[in-house]
Amino acid sequence: MEHRHRTIIEPFRIKAVEPLGITTRDEREVALQDAHFNPFLLRGEQILIDLLTDSGTGAMSAQQWASLMIGDETYAGSRSFYRLEAVVQELTGCKHIIPTHQGRAAEHILFSAVARPGMVVPSNSHFDTTRANCEFFGGLALDLLYDEAMDPRADLPFKGDIDLGKLREALTTYGDRVPCVIVTITNNRGGGQPVSMANLRATRDMCREFGVKFLLDAARFAENAWFIKQREPSQEHRSAREIAQEMFRLADGFTMSAKKDGLVNIGGLLCLNDDELADNCRTRLILTEGFPTYGGLAGRDLEALATGLEEVLDEDYLAYRQASIRYLFDRLDTLGVPMMRPPGGHAVYIDAAAFYPQIPAWQYPGLALTNQLYIEGGVRGVEVGTVMFGTQDPQGGHDVCAPLELVRLTFPRRTYTQSHVDYLIESLADVFAHRETARGYRIVKQRPILRGFSAWFEPL
Repeated sequence: MEHRHRTIIEPFRIKAVEPLGITTRDEREVALQDAHFNPFLLRGEQILIDLLTDSGTGAMSAQQWASLMIGDETYAGSRSFYRLEAVVQELTGCKHIIPTHQGRAAEHILFSAVARPGMVVPSNSHFDTTRANCEFFGGLALDLLYDEAMDPRADLPFKGDIDLGKLREALTTYGDRVPCVIVTITNNRGGGQPVSMANLRATRDMCREFGVKFLLDAARFAENAWFIKQREPSQEHRSAREIAQEMFRLADGFTMSAKKDGLVNIGGLLCLNDDELADNCRTRLILTEGFPTYGGLAGRDLEALATGLEEVLDEDYLAYRQASIRYLFDRLDTLGVPMMRPPGGHAVYIDAAAFYPQIPAWQYPGLALTNQLYIEGGVRGVEVGTVMFGTQDPQGGHDVCAPLELVRLTFPRRTYTQSHVDYLIESLADVFAHRETARGYRIVKQRPILRGFSAWFEPL
């Protein structure tokens, strides 16, 4: 696509529409109170623009819908599985392709297979389900970003890179307690920031030096490949597909929530090169997900995923998606809204601690901002801070707070238009104009694992 014009246009046209949940401010205030001030507990029809997640919330293409009709529902040996296997092997070079119903199932099976007493898993950043699965099996999840990457104001091209010095120290310190190193591309917890090819290569080399498996959390691999093409010297001449193929071939395997860059509403992958580990994982898959040639998915879903993985590296699509996020970022930046810099590939991350400096981390400024944005405009975002990543003090004091207090505005793929984004900007501008009056929250009910999904809150 030539980019001679400043106006962003969607590289597709709309064939079906879905009505949105248009509500009044009074209705939203009641809805939020009924949801115990947790946006996860709102109902879909109560939301006008839903930016909670890009996981399974995007629109499938006409070709993907056509693929649904030829799905082979054979229980064992489905033709649709073998098509998916061929597509994934061509893209990734992985030997063993194991479908699951979504990414966290792949993580659970992987960690159950590699778990050992005192297990330590280094990463650039574990996202919530990855961390929870590691800890569920008694492991320690280490986040090893460079210190500069934790500064929202630092405008660096690859803030998702794992700190190689910290990684070497961890591998030296923990030795055979480390079953694998996992690098998340792009780094969701750290602001949707990409990982450079140079960093991936160096991580692979270090893992080989220490005899440790190098794995990817590849949910947003296509967006990471596009950032490498745009930002990394010596990579601009390569296609996004060529870059993605090298990323995968550097690793010993990967987990993937295919609900992101697989462009589907349900699905995941666990792909490995180790024969013994793959066999162990397939056994566990049968116990929890289903036979290895369907892995908890219908044949039609396998077909749609195969088509999505073929479509997602289209460079017109990737350019449009990144430009859409950049458009929102630039407009909010003009207003003075504090954000994680630079913008990532799937979301804009607002720095809630700077947005609401009067609200301490243990009173959840990210939740306060998320809730106020919903009340103001019917827009649902998600807190990525101490609610999601903090831990409860067993002595009853303040939470152990997360290093960053962010609100993620996550754009479903091929779903919203520029007018939706302009409406969002207007809503955020109103919230920002009245930020001095905001107050925090306290938790009145929570679960010990993944509390953000279900906790109840009340305003202070």
